Amino acid sequence: MRVVSSLLVAAAAARAYTTNSQLRLAYHGDDGMMVSWNTFHQVQNPSVHWGLSQGRLNNIATSNVSITYPTSTTYNNHVLISGLEPGTTYFYKPTPLMKNESTEIFNFTTSRRAGDNTPFSVAVVVDLGTMGSKGLTTTAGAPVASTNVLQPGERNTIEALESSLADFDFLWHAGDIAYADYWLKEEIQGFLPNTTIEEGAAVYESILNEFYDDMMGITASKPYMVGPGNHEANCDNGGTKDKAHNIAYDSSICMVGQTNFTGFKNHFRMPSDVSGGTGNFWYSFDHGMVHFVQLDTETDLGHGFIGPVEDGGSEGFFDVEPVNATMNAQTTWLEADLAAVDRSKTPWVIVAGHRPLYLSDSGAICPECKDVFEPLLIKYKVDLVLSGHSHVYERQAPLAEGKEDPNGLENPTFPWYVTNGAAGHYDGLDELQSPRQPYSRFALDTFNATYGWSRLTFHNCTHLTHEFVASKNGTVLDSATLFKARTCDQGSKHY
Repeated sequence: MRVVSSLLVAAAAARAYTTNSQLRLAYHGDDGMMVSWNTFHQVQNPSVHWGLSQGRLNNIATSNVSITYPTSTTYNNHVLISGLEPGTTYFYKPTPLMKNESTEIFNFTTSRRAGDNTPFSVAVVVDLGTMGSKGLTTTAGAPVASTNVLQPGERNTIEALESSLADFDFLWHAGDIAYADYWLKEEIQGFLPNTTIEEGAAVYESILNEFYDDMMGITASKPYMVGPGNHEANCDNGGTKDKAHNIAYDSSICMVGQTNFTGFKNHFRMPSDVSGGTGNFWYSFDHGMVHFVQLDTETDLGHGFIGPVEDGGSEGFFDVEPVNATMNAQTTWLEADLAAVDRSKTPWVIVAGHRPLYLSDSGAICPECKDVFEPLLIKYKVDLVLSGHSHVYERQAPLAEGKEDPNGLENPTFPWYVTNGAAGHYDGLDELQSPRQPYSRFALDTFNATYGWSRLTFHNCTHLTHEFVASKNGTVLDSATLFKARTCDQGSKHY
């Protein structure tokens, strides 16, 4: 009964604390937008009023999707708005919101039509956690290095992204969202007040709520495209050690609702239904001159491999199952998806997965992922592969089977690799090995004490620039441009 009472207290605290409805958007083709938000009670028919101007929200979309899970303090509401025009700004208002008296009208812009060759930029983060009193701030527990906390007055990555909304079309977050599973680690280190294991379920949910509250300044107007990381899997990151008391915890301590990616499955609705993928785990979408692909490096690798966080996987998790019962479902889908890309409309193909295939941190590399995904990335000439997992930044050369492309970034045949897990979370950054791998071109780690995000700019069909943007001041600390020798489709339009 203690866990029930603690969750009731947490729900009451959430009502007192939460100032918004955690609004978030996701593309659903170029003519749809998924609108999601949270309420304290189940809603029979969540609704979104929308239109082309603030004063004329004369359309309404509804659904019957208002779902929760045993330890959650809120309900997740999901409504699809369809029949929209590509590349068009709409105004919208979900109902009900947590504050019924709210009169604020929000807006979003739909996806660019495939084949639109207008230049645009995208923001990319991996390993972005809660900021402030429950996450990354100016202090931390005793074992945390001084380089892994913020300086007084330092701007964090969520604040940096919110101040740069005009600079990108959408935010892509390839796994490790909020780091709510750090609750026990933060308590053991003395950063959060000590609770019981049963009460920890409420702490976990409070960290999630604080993160999604903070993110709404971005996600209410910019689509928030997400993928799975290991920290979404359960409430205890696969295991936490209390060295002072010689206690080793594992994910068997997790309450019902905080295992098997439950919160992640409930909170988001990615466009897998219109791309043949599976849930929020793997899917694809077109946006202008680019085909974007999100992969799942955590489960469902197939081909005899057990995903790192699955039962029996390399990280010792419990109660994590494959998300698709079909054998080799993910790679079968990936090959079909890549084979179907019309490079005359979307010449650029960009893939993201949480774990890196290459990095100057051998412990963070996913060899099973490399075995199953890399042959397809090479075969279908993927341009750029993005990852995180290790809390560092490293730009690498174009690579195939461990070999560098002799052309470098000047019309390479091999995929280009960039890892950026330096967005920030409680206890911060990791250390790269020294010397770095020969294929490393630029890197930042804990010794640089710099958090940041990636900005991808698609100039045209031949030039793509990747930049590492320091969150604290917006400085671009690394920039590189990929050139592909191809003829741009003159029939493409600036819609």
